[in-house]
Amino acid sequence: MKKIGIFAGLLVLSLLFSGFWSGESNSDKKQERIQESKATLKLLYKHAPEAKKLIARSYGYATFNSGGVNLIFFSAEGGTGLAHNNKTGKNIYMNMASAGVGLGLGVKDFCIVFLFANKKVFDNFVNNGWEANAQADAAAKASKHGGAVNASITVAPGMRIYKLTKNGLALQATIQGTKYWKDGDLNE
Repeated sequence: MKKIGIFAGLLVLSLLFSGFWSGESNSDKKQERIQESKATLKLLYKHAPEAKKLIARSYGYATFNSGGVNLIFFSAEGGTGLAHNNKTGKNIYMNMASAGVGLGLGVKDFCIVFLFANKKVFDNFVNNGWEANAQADAAAKASKHGGAVNASITVAPGMRIYKLTKNGLALQATIQGTKYWKDGDLNE
């Protein structure tokens, strides 16, 4: 059991720091995150067309690309993204990591989109960025085949989340804590 936890922890660390030693400049990393954000929004609009109007009316939004693994009693996720302020046009580059306990098995690649109704909710997420949740899902997707439940939920007053599975196979029921934080290198 200890080996499984160590493996999952190493997977999350590798996801978080995959670009750390790549030699990419901060400018390149920012551009990559902007392109990933655009691709995430395009995927969201394909599966939830109503989201386009909601995002246009929102104070801001955040997009994250993440990968995760569920190994029997332990789950871990890691990823990168950005928060975009619709009022100022400014991007704030962010990271995420998550760990949880519960029953699960599988690996999945997914996107998360947050919508913020006002400045207070947006600023709180960017500056404090904590989400604790319980989740249960089943996802099966490989390339263009398979499927996943794509839905939005309101998690707090003024905040809505869409979670989209891109690739992977997972069956899980976990209690999970997720931390979102500003990327210190990219927001200098």
